[in-house]
Amino acid sequence: MTEPPHDDNGRPRDGEHGGPRNEKHGGPPNEERGGPRNAEHDGPPNEERGRRPKDEHSGPSKDGHSGPQRDAHGGPPRDEQRDGGRHAHRDGGRRRRKRRGEQTVVPEPEFTSYYGKPILNTPRWKPLNIGGYFFLGGLAGAGSVLAAGARLTARPVTARAMKISATVSIAGSAAALIHDLGRPARFGNMLRVLKPTSPMSVGSWLLAAYGPLSGIAATSDVTGLLPRTGDAATCGAALLGPAVATYTAVLAADTAVPAWHDGYRELPFVFAGSATAAAAGTALMTGPLRENSPARYAALFGTALETAARHRMESRLGMVAETYRTGTSGRLMRSAEALTVGGALTAAVAGGRSRLLAAVSGAALVAGSVCTRLGVFHAGRAAMADPKYTVVPQRERLRAREEAAYGRQRRSDVAPS
Repeated sequence: MTEPPHDDNGRPRDGEHGGPRNEKHGGPPNEERGGPRNAEHDGPPNEERGRRPKDEHSGPSKDGHSGPQRDAHGGPPRDEQRDGGRHAHRDGGRRRRKRRGEQTVVPEPEFTSYYGKPILNTPRWKPLNIGGYFFLGGLAGAGSVLAAGARLTARPVTARAMKISATVSIAGSAAALIHDLGRPARFGNMLRVLKPTSPMSVGSWLLAAYGPLSGIAATSDVTGLLPRTGDAATCGAALLGPAVATYTAVLAADTAVPAWHDGYRELPFVFAGSATAAAAGTALMTGPLRENSPARYAALFGTALETAARHRMESRLGMVAETYRTGTSGRLMRSAEALTVGGALTAAVAGGRSRLLAAVSGAALVAGSVCTRLGVFHAGRAAMADPKYTVVPQRERLRAREEAAYGRQRRSDVAPS
């Protein structure tokens, strides 16, 4: 009798399902069934059967302990998954140390603000108005000092020219300020109260007092009327002149603009040197050769003061000094330095011998002063536009205060009682 093709459970026998039986049951070897044997049964290794080779994490270690098992997808060991990847896996009961020199994957911070707006409110100042206000006020104040010096040293032509230039300059400075304010009545409103702690209030009263004195001095010199009154007005304008030439620097440094506020120590000296150079340049252009000796010395003094103070300010400001070295402000400040230094050297060398060279050096000094004031103004605008010039210095100052407080605490802790 032949055996039925199926066994008692209804499954086909080995010889009936299309594949030969293996050697254990008297059939052909497993190779003929399309599945190679592994190396343990004299067959090919497990790699040929599509299996992952055994690694150091899949079998027992030398001391008999099983290493951590990888997951089904070949990921990191399971104990590392449980720890969240914070620690290295155990190897023989000891933790592996984390590798040093790992690169951070955190991107560099970007200094932004809500809705893309700047941290500081940008005022609607016009460069010509504020720059002209800075420059003309400085020229007027320093010009009155030179006018008084020329009057005392018997240089009448230079004294008259400087008195006239001071009067015209202070009128132009007040006009630029009023034009930027929008309405003339606003300037009058600032004179209602004198507040010594407010640079704007003090500056408004300085302009209100200096302007009439300068005008009286110039009118008396031109007309010849009331000479004693004119001399008194000349001395009064000379006394107020340094404050008029530098109060705009104090006014700018009193704001929250980093490029101005952080330079509060040197900015008045920058403005004073620039004003002195501009006044000396005006005297060189308008005065005769026999009277321009004090103007040439004043040009050298103003140039040295401005250059030294500006370089000192930029070295102390740190990253905020970038606003004075890049962009529009950087070009203006470099032009100012070239014009001022070149004009002062030309005046010192040939300003006493050539009327043309004296006038050219004077024009270069005036142009350099204009570039300085506009450069300072544009540096402030650049600092207001970029949030990093506000955020980074604040963080550095906060860190310095915390370190100083920690150092004092440490010293108090170790001090003997």
